[in-house]
Order: sequence, then structure tokens, then C-alpha cells
Amino acid sequence: MDKELLEKLKKIKMLALDIDGVMTDGGIIMDSEGRESKIFNVRDGHGLVLLERHGIRVAIITGRTSAVVEHRARDLRITEVYQGALNKKEVFGEMLKKNNLRPDDVAYIGDDLVDIPVLKLAGFSAAVFDAEETVKKVVDHVTVNRGGQGAVREVCEMLLRAQGFWPEIAARYEFSEFAQTKPDSMAGSGN
Repeated sequence: MDKELLEKLKKIKMLALDIDGVMTDGGIIMDSEGRESKIFNVRDGHGLVLLERHGIRVAIITGRTSAVVEHRARDLRITEVYQGALNKKEVFGEMLKKNNLRPDDVAYIGDDLVDIPVLKLAGFSAAVFDAEETVKKVVDHVTVNRGGQGAVREVCEMLLRAQGFWPEIAARYEFSEFAQTKPDSMAGSGN
């Protein structure tokens, strides 16, 4: 990771993100009664929990309004939820004021044209791998993973590593932060 990117990540106090196409693959399942379903990645969710646990707040800014989003936010204990945000830049500004933050204090993950104004303001900006090409051109980082398939977790880990929390996480979950293979004690055990 280059030094400029690392410095941006170190300053982040909040991660804000879109839902459709970022926390999901962008698909919406709707039954004949009009009830909506979405598929969320559990590891993305755990990444958000790890951020909150280490003092980095999480916010959702989405253009759509959905009960599913309320349920997922509640499940992850995310209290900053802005649905029906047709002007995300305006909502982003309100969120900054409410939380006494500057744009440089916030990271934002987006995937579509409506996210560009916020991505350009945020202290660190990321687009998911399968974002619109125009979006990818204005961000600090394009994830290796697609929306709803680990992109959020990827950014969470970048933030946690940059801010020095990764060794603590490694200790809590009993893994070496540098390990690529199973420890010797597990070799040949069939596990």
C-alpha cells in the first residue's frame, strides 16, 4: 500500500457505504406480493462489526428505501442509516454535521454514478470491482472483490490494518497476521 493511501486510511473515523451493489451484488428479489429480499455477505458484515468494535463508526447511505436494509442495519448494530437519499452529497453533508466530522474523517464505498459526488468528497474513496467504469476513475481504490462478495470486508481490513488494529484481531481470533498456511500443530491432523 502506498504511503499517501496509508495516510488517508489512518485518518478515517467512519465508513459510509451504499447498499445495492456494494453490500449486495445489486440484485433485488421481489415476490408476487412486492416483498423484497437481498442477499448479504456474512464476512462483509463481520468486517463492519470489527470496525465498530475498534471505534470506527459505520453509516449506510442508500437511494432506495427498504425494510430489508433496516433489518440488516439493526442486525449489525448500525445506527446511522439514511434511506431514500436521492441526493447523497446533501445527506453526506448532514451526516458530517450530525457527527461533528470533516469529509477527510470519512471513507465511502460506492458502485454507481449517484455515488460519485460523495466519493469525490470523502477522505478515502473505494469502488467495488464491478462498479461502473466512470466510478472507478474517481476513487482512491478499486476492490479486488465484487459488491456483495467480499468488497466491504476488503475495505474494512484495509482500515483495520492501516490503523494498527490487525495484530489485536489476530490475537483475539488466534491466527498469525502473516500466516498463509495452517500452523504446524494442525499439519497432518486431518482438520
